Amino acid sequence: MINTNPEKIKEVLERGVSEVVVKEELQKKLLSGKSLRIYFGIDPTSPNLHLGHTVVLRKLRAFQDLGHEVILLIGDFTARIGDPTQRDAARVPLTEKQVKDNFKDYKKQAAKVLDFKKLKVKYNSQWLSKLNFADIIKLASNFTVQQMLARDMFARRMQENKPINLQEFLYPLMQGYDSVYMDVDLEVAGNDQIFNALAGRDLQKIYHNKDKDVLTTKLLLGTDGRKMSKTFGNTISLSDSPNDMFGKVMSMQDQLIYDYFDLCTGVPLQELAEIKNKLASGQNPRDIKARLAKEIVAMYNGKDAAEKAEKEFDSVFRNKEMPTDIPTFETAKENYPILDLLFDAKLTDSKSEAKRLVEGGGVEINKQKIQDWKQEIKIEDGMIIQAGKRKFIKIKKI
Repeated sequence: MINTNPEKIKEVLERGVSEVVVKEELQKKLLSGKSLRIYFGIDPTSPNLHLGHTVVLRKLRAFQDLGHEVILLIGDFTARIGDPTQRDAARVPLTEKQVKDNFKDYKKQAAKVLDFKKLKVKYNSQWLSKLNFADIIKLASNFTVQQMLARDMFARRMQENKPINLQEFLYPLMQGYDSVYMDVDLEVAGNDQIFNALAGRDLQKIYHNKDKDVLTTKLLLGTDGRKMSKTFGNTISLSDSPNDMFGKVMSMQDQLIYDYFDLCTGVPLQELAEIKNKLASGQNPRDIKARLAKEIVAMYNGKDAAEKAEKEFDSVFRNKEMPTDIPTFETAKENYPILDLLFDAKLTDSKSEAKRLVEGGGVEINKQKIQDWKQEIKIEDGMIIQAGKRKFIKIKKI
C-alpha cells in the first residue's frame, strides 16, 4: 500500500533536501499512488558508514515507509574506478579484495537505518563488468569532453597542472548506466553527486525514453566544520561505541548543532524550530548538544546505551573521573618510546599524530602530562595513559 499523505510527502521532499529534479513531477508521481523504483548507490571505499551516509539512508528509509520499492546499490565495480567528485587528485584504485573487505559489514551497519525486509540489495559489478568495448563507446558517445572539463575539480586540476586520468571521465557514465540497467524512477544521493545522478537521468531518457527524477540531500559537515572525512578524523561512524559516539557529538562545533538535529534525527519540525530559537537566544549550547548526543546514540544503540553514555561522559569530562571500562594494552617491554607506545596501543593512527598530540599537551600518564615526544616511558603494570580527551588505555605487563 502506497502512502499518499500530502504532509508526509512534503516533508520527504523538503526536510534535509538540497535539490529535486524535477520537484513538481516527482511530487505528482508520489501523490498518484504509483509504486516507484528508487535507489541509492554507495561505493565501499571504507569499511565504515558514518552519519554523513545516514542522511541519504534516512531519506531512503522515508521512501520505504511510504511503500515504494527501494534498492541499496553497492558500487563494488565503480569503487574500483574511483569517483573523482570533489577530488583534487585522482583516487588510488582499489583492488577487488579491498572492495569486498570494505563492504562485508555494510548490511549490518545499514540495517540500523533501513528495513532490510523491504529492501533489495544489488551490486553493480553484476552488469558493469559485462560491458564490452562497444558498449562503453556507445555510452561515451552521449557526453562531451567539454561537459566533463566543466566540473569544478577538473577545472582546478587543469589550472594547477595536475593530471586527470581518463577513467575518471568514465565514472559518471558507469554510475549513469546503473540507472539504465535497474530502470529506476528516482535516484537519491548526496548533493555532491548531482553531476553523476544527472548523467543517469540523461541516459534513462536516451535508453528508455523515461524521465528519472533526482533528489539530493544536504551535506553534513564533520564535527570540526570541515568536509566529513576519515582523513580529518571528524566522522561519527555507525560502528563507534556508544561512549565514543556521545563524546564525538559533544566535541562538535556549536554552529553545527542545528544541522545535525535536522539531518541526523527524527525530531519533529516544530521542535526543530524551538531548538533553533534556543540556540539563537543564547541558551547554553552544551545542554542542547547533550540532547542531540542522546538522540543519536539512542537511534543506533538504544535508549539504555544513550543514558549510560551520558553518565559516562559527565563522569569523565565534568567530574574528571576515570572511565569505568578502560581497554588494556599488553606488553612485555620494560621501556617504551612514547610515540611508539601511543601508536602501538592504537591511541593514535600514526607516530606523526602522536608527536603532535604530545607537543600540544594532549598526553597524560597517570594524570601527569608528557611534554617531551622523545621521552622513553618506564612501563608499570596498571598505569593509565590518556591521549586527547576521550582515549584511555591501561597497561598490563606480561
